This record gives sequence, structure tokens and C-alpha cells, in this order.
Amino acid sequence: MDLMQAKNFSLAKYCERIGYEGELKANENTLRLLMRHQLMTVPFENLDVLDGKLVSLVPEKIVRKIVDCNRGGYCYEVNGLFALALEALGIEYQFVAARPMFYPTKRPKTHMAIIAKVDGRELLCDLGFGSYGIRAPMDLGQSGRSIEQDYDTFMLEKSEAGEYLLKAYVEGAWANQYAFDSHPWEWIDFAPANYLNSTHPDAIFVQKRLVIIQNLAGRTILLDASLQAIQNGVTNKMEIEAGKIDVALETYFGLMRLEGNCNYE
Repeated sequence: MDLMQAKNFSLAKYCERIGYEGELKANENTLRLLMRHQLMTVPFENLDVLDGKLVSLVPEKIVRKIVDCNRGGYCYEVNGLFALALEALGIEYQFVAARPMFYPTKRPKTHMAIIAKVDGRELLCDLGFGSYGIRAPMDLGQSGRSIEQDYDTFMLEKSEAGEYLLKAYVEGAWANQYAFDSHPWEWIDFAPANYLNSTHPDAIFVQKRLVIIQNLAGRTILLDASLQAIQNGVTNKMEIEAGKIDVALETYFGLMRLEGNCNYE
């Protein structure tokens, strides 16, 4: 199995980037804490796609972009970086391909998630699904149970065919998020989906600016020029003036996009 490798990855620098100073052991507690810290410091964002760039899947470029240049990324990038940390810790994992399930028509498996294997359990980890992404690892063995994570509630349902469906409890009802099975995918297998998400006119990442950062009480979302702050289950919205988008990106998400600020290409 071709797992993630990057010559320039440093576990110490990764931990510094996400503000983590705890223990580094191949156990569930470290897994949970690293996921939480990364979610709250590394934004989910598609700014390169909107700039007309094809997102690189070269692991060293992902490290430079997120760790060295203080940027975020979408699912392949942020989950790829997390996989590098798992590899460095000696935590067994595999990539899985997931089918987004909130569209009105069936879509291909364009999303990437991770199944980590620690302490004899298989745990779904995902740091790049956006608005209703999970906030902590979810045990595949606890399918059918509602799981509270801060102010969000999730559930994994398993079909007789062995497929899992992730649901989120949204506005009083369960909403389908994505479906996947436990068949392992290799890193290179996501190249076609990455190309589609980076270039296809029907891909949401090509159409809209989407930036999300998690925090202890909820999340902050920038969709085009609409800023949503979801705190303790309450949503506040405001519109960002066209000339102040970069200011909002720095203020709310810690992103600076000055030309030449940092080279990761």
C-alpha cells in the first residue's frame, strides 16, 4: 500500500503549526487531540482553485503550503497532511473514497477520508468535509448510535453490504453527508477526483469561495462574501464588502494571500 511520505515533513513543525504541545503516542487520545488541534488551526479552503490553479497532490508541496506558508486546503490536502502525522507516529491508517450524499443527484466518490486503526479499533477521521464535517474520530464499530461532538451530533449507519453513511443532525432532522466503504485507496487514486474538483465547472470549489475553520463553540464559514459564525448552535451572518475579502480571510481564518508572501509551488 502506497501511504503518504514527504521528505520535508517534520512532526515537530506540524505540531507547532497546529499549536499542539501534548504527548505523541500511537494511541486514540493523541489521534483525537491532533485532529482537534488541526481542525481549529488549519482552515478548509479552496482559494487556489478560485485562482485557477490545479491543487497539487505532491506531498512535499502540501507540507510547504500548510505548514511553512500557513495556508489551509481542501480534503486531499488537509487529510493528506494528517496522514503524514499518523505515519510519523506509527498509527496504522488507510485512505477511503467517499461519495457526497447531499446533492439531489448521485455524484462520484470525490471526497477523501481516513480510517485510522488504534487500540484495536477502526476510527473514521476527516479534517476536510466542510460545514458539517466531524469534529473527532468516530468508531466504525458504533454504527447506528448518535454521537455528540461539542454542539454537533453525528451518526454512522452501516448497510448490509458493508457501506457506511455519515449523517449529521441539522435543524431537527438527520441529513446525509457522505457514504464510503472500507476498501483502501492509495494516494494516487485520488488524482482524477482532485482534477475534477480543481477544474470542472460543475464542481462547487470552482464556483464558490469556501473557507471554514472550527473552534471550541462551533465554526466560522465564508461562502463567497457571506460570513457565518456558528457559536453554541446559534448562527450569525454578515456580508463582507468586495474589497475587504482579504482582510476577512486574515481576521477570521488567519490566511494571508499577499503575492510572494510564501512560495509552495
